[in-house]
Amino acid sequence: MSMPKFLIIILCVLSLCASAQKNKPVAVIFDTDIAPDYDDVGAIALLHALADAGEVKILATISCNAFETTAPTISVLNTYFGRPDIPIGITKREKPNMSCSQKWAEFIIDKYPHKLKTNAEATEAVKLYRKILSKQPDQSVTIISVGFFTNLADLLDSQADEFSKLSGKELVKKKVKWLVSMAAGLDKDQRFHEFNVHIDAKASQKVFTEWNTPMLLSGFEIGEKVRTGIRLINNESIQDSPVKDAYQVALTKDKNTIGRNSWDQTAVLVAIKGIEPYFSYRKLNFEIKDDGTNVLIPGDKIMYLTEKMPTAEVATIIEDYMTHQPKKK
Repeated sequence: MSMPKFLIIILCVLSLCASAQKNKPVAVIFDTDIAPDYDDVGAIALLHALADAGEVKILATISCNAFETTAPTISVLNTYFGRPDIPIGITKREKPNMSCSQKWAEFIIDKYPHKLKTNAEATEAVKLYRKILSKQPDQSVTIISVGFFTNLADLLDSQADEFSKLSGKELVKKKVKWLVSMAAGLDKDQRFHEFNVHIDAKASQKVFTEWNTPMLLSGFEIGEKVRTGIRLINNESIQDSPVKDAYQVALTKDKNTIGRNSWDQTAVLVAIKGIEPYFSYRKLNFEIKDDGTNVLIPGDKIMYLTEKMPTAEVATIIEDYMTHQPKKK
């Protein structure tokens, strides 16, 4: 017996709805410490490449680092990729304040156009978080954190304001779908002292203890083995690119001929494209000590990436996105 026509129509509608939901752009707030390392530049390039592909809607780009180049650097990259009006936020705390030792940030700020000339022109981070989150559908926002947890801890501590009557914890629980972060690490002793975690250990303790949405981590050992940047800087078809220039300046200064570790890019990749087929994961939990050391403890609160695809293949995929050129508007 053939299926009734009305059932066929219903099934088709459901199929289309499922497809539309699957292809709906991921709404992202990107939180970065951009300055002490340049994998953040690669991560932002990857984010914009996926936005050009229709897979991401970038709601805001926020710095957890108070160093003077951070907001202008983000503005350079957003402008280059044709999105100069993406809101930019920054912590108004005096610390963390981590400088750019290779001076790649100063180089691209001097060379390329950007809307924000100083950090003072950026919105205070928590204010921007609350403004953006309050306007989003429930459980729709993915926060990608590739720096310190300073802003996220301050967000959790925030109280009702002109944007929302909810406390920070309530607002996060209501609006955030995922927190995806490049953070922490494991060694044979099941503990690690990882940069993003230990620089603001107090903030890390708060987030690892009190964050109330699903949490996915790309640990130190994941991005450490994924090297990118050499193919980018040797690509002669790419001209006048702050992404290429940042890597060119930094790699040359460091006398690096094998490529930079791609810690931050791995977090962006899985936040948008999913864990499979690139990685697997295990469930675990961490305690953050006062010195910022993360120690493995019993629990399954955190999804933690583990290796699956060969790292050279992951590197190729990431660097393909990093070489993406802006869409002409």
